[in-house]
Amino acid sequence: MEDMLDLLVVGGGINGVGIARDAAGRGWSVCLCEQDDLAAHTSSASTKLIHGGLRYLQYGQFALVRKALRERDVLHRLAPHLVTPTSFIVPHASPGRPAWMVRTGLWLYDHLADAGPAFPHARRLDLRRDPRGAVLREPLRTAFSYSDARVDDARLVLLNALDAQERGAQIRTRTRCEQLIRHRDHWYAVLRQHDGQMIRLRARAVANATGPWAGNLIERAGMDAPIGLRLVQGSHIVVPRLYDHDSAYLLQQPDKRVVFVLPFEDDYSLIGTTDLDYDGDPAEVRANAAEVDYLCAAVSRWLRTPVRPEQVVWQFSGVRPLLADHHQDAAAVTRDYRLQLDDQQAAILNVLGGKLTTFRVLAEEAVNQLAVALGRSEPAWTAHGPALPGGAQGTLDSVIADLQSRYPSLPVALLRGLAHRHGSRAAALLGEAQDVGALGMHFGAQLYQREVDHMVAHEWVCEADDLLWRRSHLGLALDAAQQAALADYLSAQT
Repeated sequence: MEDMLDLLVVGGGINGVGIARDAAGRGWSVCLCEQDDLAAHTSSASTKLIHGGLRYLQYGQFALVRKALRERDVLHRLAPHLVTPTSFIVPHASPGRPAWMVRTGLWLYDHLADAGPAFPHARRLDLRRDPRGAVLREPLRTAFSYSDARVDDARLVLLNALDAQERGAQIRTRTRCEQLIRHRDHWYAVLRQHDGQMIRLRARAVANATGPWAGNLIERAGMDAPIGLRLVQGSHIVVPRLYDHDSAYLLQQPDKRVVFVLPFEDDYSLIGTTDLDYDGDPAEVRANAAEVDYLCAAVSRWLRTPVRPEQVVWQFSGVRPLLADHHQDAAAVTRDYRLQLDDQQAAILNVLGGKLTTFRVLAEEAVNQLAVALGRSEPAWTAHGPALPGGAQGTLDSVIADLQSRYPSLPVALLRGLAHRHGSRAAALLGEAQDVGALGMHFGAQLYQREVDHMVAHEWVCEADDLLWRRSHLGLALDAAQQAALADYLSAQT
């Protein structure tokens, strides 16, 4: 039996790792367990945006939008190599929302943000002169541009887990919380590792950050508490790049939804998302043919060249645990969150809802509530604390420039990928290597043994999918034989 922990966090998605990092940074003893890989489900299946949520203004969710926009600036500072400010183009056509309404919404968005120079204010565009109008159907003349940011969602989860571990937290992946037994002043937990080994520990408090599985964990704890979650499936598709600039598009649809088109991994475009109620196992969610057709049609309605289902090179889907409310339309359900604290005996805090952008402030509020229950008084720190791992050197461009000066003989494409994935820590990964021969086995594209070994040793990679679709998106670049070779190598290592 291990010593008493301050906090057991169950769930290795963005909210769980955010809570573990915040608590560990306050000096708490923390263990996080995740039944699968970090970000294996919802947190790697987002639209990969750090944004206020422009469309939420139409539902009157001004407080949520303001909170998210303020967090956008914080996250850009914490992970400048990972959070990429992006111009979003909103083409305008009739019938649809009148131009004055769109412009008013964008004005409000800007003023709720009160952002710095990384996120310029919205402006009107003449599509006949702006080159970004060339990809759109004629006779469109007017569009608006506004600012938000793109992010690698799964690596954002990873960075928080790394930081939590470096601050003393235990991070246990592929470890399922099988049982929670509440005693008067602590919890007794039974965890089962992937190899069947059982771990037993005690914790003064539990944070239930299991997302779509939140109700299931409460049942396992022998409790009967109302959860109030609505599970919504969101699917995305990836196609070969649809245009050659770095802006994104927000495309309004006849059903009042919006669909995003984003630059993705240099050679591709990401399209999403859908909103469908879901009642199955969240681990088994898959994009269906109707969703793919919907997304293709949504983009083809606006782009000069139609997008067809046979162009899709990758599709993914996740289940978002949203707060149940009065809206029948899943797209209108709030993306805000609720923290349910039960501290009648040993404290348990249930995390309900939320969105990627607001994970840090959610975690701060969660640890603040748990601190009161545990009688602790360490101050919150993450809003003004140091950058996440890899973020110390500034923007992606500055990291790439530094790597090019240090490693002039290595391919630029290799350095760009390493910079994006590892930020300022890429140089430590490369060490003294001055040619690709020093990087070991070549698995294809720009993936070499040295990076694979690093991910196994330091990033909890166990299986090929961990690396190909979460620590990176190199699954798009490696063919079937190369992926199989990687899987064989990892199997031998782990």
